[in-house]
Order: sequence, then C-alpha cells, then structure tokens
Amino acid sequence: MRKFWLVFVNEYKRHVLRKRFLFAILSMPLFVAFLVLVGFMSVWVQSNQTPVGYIAPAGMLDNAHPVPEEEDQVFHTVQFIRYVDEAAAQADLQTQKIQAYYVISPDYIDTGDVRLIKSQKSGQNIGEDFIEFLQYNLLSDKPEKVVTRILDGANLIVRSTDGTREMSVDNWMVVMLPLLAGVLFIIAVNISGGYLLQAVVEEKENRTMEIIVTSVSPSQLMAGKVIGDLLVGLTELAVWLLFIVLAAQFAPNWLPIGQSIHIDGSSLLLIVAIYLPAFVFIAAAMGAAGATATEAREAQQVGGLFTLPIVLPFWFITAIMFDPNGAIATWLSIIPLTAPIAMPLRAVFTSVPVWQTALTIVLLNLCAVGMVLLAGRIFRIGMLRYGKRVSFKEIFSKQPTTAGQK
Repeated sequence: MRKFWLVFVNEYKRHVLRKRFLFAILSMPLFVAFLVLVGFMSVWVQSNQTPVGYIAPAGMLDNAHPVPEEEDQVFHTVQFIRYVDEAAAQADLQTQKIQAYYVISPDYIDTGDVRLIKSQKSGQNIGEDFIEFLQYNLLSDKPEKVVTRILDGANLIVRSTDGTREMSVDNWMVVMLPLLAGVLFIIAVNISGGYLLQAVVEEKENRTMEIIVTSVSPSQLMAGKVIGDLLVGLTELAVWLLFIVLAAQFAPNWLPIGQSIHIDGSSLLLIVAIYLPAFVFIAAAMGAAGATATEAREAQQVGGLFTLPIVLPFWFITAIMFDPNGAIATWLSIIPLTAPIAMPLRAVFTSVPVWQTALTIVLLNLCAVGMVLLAGRIFRIGMLRYGKRVSFKEIFSKQPTTAGQK
C-alpha cells in the first residue's frame, strides 16, 4: 500500500507543479472572461447614445417620461425627443442631432405600425430602447402591479406529471448545472486522461519502466497513476468551480440573470456519485490505451476515441429533454461511457427510477475497478515491449506472453 501512495503522490506532484498545469487551470476562466469582454465590447461598439426622435399622433405620448434606469445599469438607454412633424425630425437627422426617428401610425393601437428612418451610423440598441420607452409610457396610467406584470412577461413553469421536477426562469440553474458540469467533465477527462496516457507512453519509450517495475507491481503502479491523475482533474474542477462561484456572486450586478442562484443539493450529489467512478474508468481506459501503443502519437489517436461516446448524449439532447423516459434517454443514462452526461441531464426532466440510478452507479464503479485491473494487466504484458502492440488474445489469455518469451 505504501508503494501505491508513493506512486500516487509522485504522479500528482509531477503534473501539478508544472507551469503548463497552471496555464491549463487559468486558461478556462481567462477564456470565459475574454468571451464576456468581447461580448461587452461588441454591444458597446454597436451602441449609439445619440438621441432618437419620434412622431406620435395627438393624444399619444403627450407627457412621455424616460424609462427609469437602475443604479448599476451598464448601458444607458437612449434619450427620445418628440417632434411635431416629420420635416423637423428629418432636418435634425441631416445635421446629426439625432441618429434616427420613429413615426408612429395614427392607428397604432389597432395595427401596431411604426416606421423607422435612420442614418447609417445608427446603433443596434435603439430598437429595444424604443419598445421599452413605448410600453412604459403607454401603460403609465395603469396600476403599478399591472405595468410590472406586463413588462416582465409570463413566468412559464414546466412541471413533471408527478410534481417532483419543476423548471422556470427563476431556477434556470437546474438545467444549466448538468450542462456546465458535463462540459467541465469532458475537458477534465481529456486533460487528465491525456496526462496519464502520455506519461505511460513516455516512460515506456525511455525504458523507465524497467527500473520502476523492480520495486512496484504493475497493478499498484497503474492504480497510483489513475488516482493521481483523478486528483489532478479534481483540482482543476475545484479551481474552476471557485471561479464559477465568484462569478455567480458578482455577475448579477452586471448581467440580467437574477439576484440569486439556487443549486439543488440532490443534483450535485448525483453528479459527484457518477463523475468520480466515470473519471476513474475513462482515465484507466486511456492508461490502458497508452500501455498498448507503440508511440505517443498512436496513443493520442486511440485516446481521442473515448471522447466520442462521452459527448454522444449532447447529440440526443432533444430526445432526453422531451422524452426522458424513452428508450434512447434510458439506455444513454445506463451505458457507462454515456451515463456521465446523460443521467444528470435526464434527472432534470424526470424522476429517474431509483433502480436505474443505482444500476448506473454500480456499473460505473464495477467498470472503474475492472478497468484499473485490466490496465494493470495490459501494462504488465506490454511494459517491456518496444515497437510491438499487445494483442487482444494476449490480454485475455490466462498465460499472456511477456517480454522475453517466445
């Protein structure tokens, strides 16, 4: 057991203390921050705060008021100026005192017709701002509760027939959690599994294995590497989750995502119970692929094949959402390679039978243990082979041929 821990600690420190690991951890939040910055810059570039005119029929918008702004609002609304006729508005448009003007039809209440005359430099923000301005003033004589309800729109709640699942705009994190967790899982598996796969091939190519196996068994070596790389992946996930928590605390101040984000504890527990054995299973499978390969490039090509079944549930996300108890969703949530994404996502839209959840977790744990043992066996067979692959017949034979035997 002590040798296992030595391998585990060495494998973890070997990756975590490298500069590229720090870059891998920071690259994700920095990339997300870059995308958010690009989004803000795109909105800012396409916005134009030059006033906008409007021409309304007599009796409509006679005492119009600007829409109240929130204190922490990032982008201010455009100022709207009333004109008595189109000729005056056209003159100011030519002199660039305004960037555009709206002409509200006399029968607007019946038809909703509005004409927009604008310059080439008009901003993309004026349309949304004008609609909000129009709604706010047309409803100014209505009770405050009525105005708030109309402007906020309907709060559609989707509830399962048994009443155990409920989704709405207010708890959007229920749907986003398994999607975000699935994406992070795929990234962590590819990074950590790639570390393990590359390490096995490199140690095999430079003949380090010939020295290591004299003091530790192949099973202990492979188990230590798998668990070490598992912790490497969990370290990345922990840091990314920390950034997500910090973003969730500050994002509502700038983005319209609500003032609070509620995360269901049962969903988190299900994700942890499925992701841990799934990670061990896939990482061990990548380690086994590295042990059978003759060079690093070949191992990377084989390891890339494991990504395809993992992302398969995203291709069938419509079937999982609209028919969560159907055959496709059920089997995707049970098969070990597709379960990490399919089961948490399916649990959002329906109450998954307890026996199916238990079966998925048991299968994943059995596959994890079995793959670690199988990877150790493959590693023991092929550790001293250079330039020759390990065949399936040798892997499953009772007396496999090792290096030096004919």
